[in-house]
Amino acid sequence: MERVIAAMNEFPGSTQKELMNRDRSLSGKYSRLFSGRRDPAGIVWYELVNLLFARLPGALGFALRKLVYPTLFGRVGRGALFGRNITFRHPHKIRVGDGAVIDDDVVLDAKGEANAGLDIGANVFIGRSAILSCKEGSIEVGEFCNISSRCTILSETRVRLGKYCFLAGDCYLVAGGNHSIDRTDVPIMLQPSLDRGGIDIGEDVWLGAGVVVLDGVTIGRGSVVGAGSVVSHSLPEYSVVTGSRVKTIWDRRQGPPAG
Repeated sequence: MERVIAAMNEFPGSTQKELMNRDRSLSGKYSRLFSGRRDPAGIVWYELVNLLFARLPGALGFALRKLVYPTLFGRVGRGALFGRNITFRHPHKIRVGDGAVIDDDVVLDAKGEANAGLDIGANVFIGRSAILSCKEGSIEVGEFCNISSRCTILSETRVRLGKYCFLAGDCYLVAGGNHSIDRTDVPIMLQPSLDRGGIDIGEDVWLGAGVVVLDGVTIGRGSVVGAGSVVSHSLPEYSVVTGSRVKTIWDRRQGPPAG
């Protein structure tokens, strides 16, 4: 156990590690993982907003959240709408553009000590039960993107989606998450994550249902990735690809192959 505790102190980062860290008080853990605030007044207001407004149904709930959430968030644009039961962590590092819609049960997690957090562009739609989560990383969602239900975007470094990207349901994008396995005296989950450069997705990209995009991947603008594909290497502009290990089918600018 002592070896595990020492490893957590040496390689901090994940929620589980923070909760298991004996060196932090309960209030310190809560602030670091959830509110992101250290001042008592800020923590109390964070709690009250969650308690009183997060679950309110109907038009009244929409109206009150639109009024109150800007007091917590880094920015909330005109006409932005927030559904019920949204989980937000470190909301002062969450910026939401004009006309954006955040559906019910979404997780917006901008936690981290020195990261930029979440930037959600104008007219973005984030579907029900989607998760956008930072762990010392950043996530940037360009204008007019559509992130469908149950999509997960995790960032230990950087994830960027260009304008007009469309992610069908259950897509999974992870920047980071590859652990070192160099040491055998420390569990793999407690060893440091490896940085392969993040994920950069160009404008007007369509990811089919259940697509997985791994760290270090760039997807060029205008590309289409078929449902269930695992993208482990970068794709040039206007690619159309499919498969568990993606295989290029054609370049959209040249049309489909003969036959």
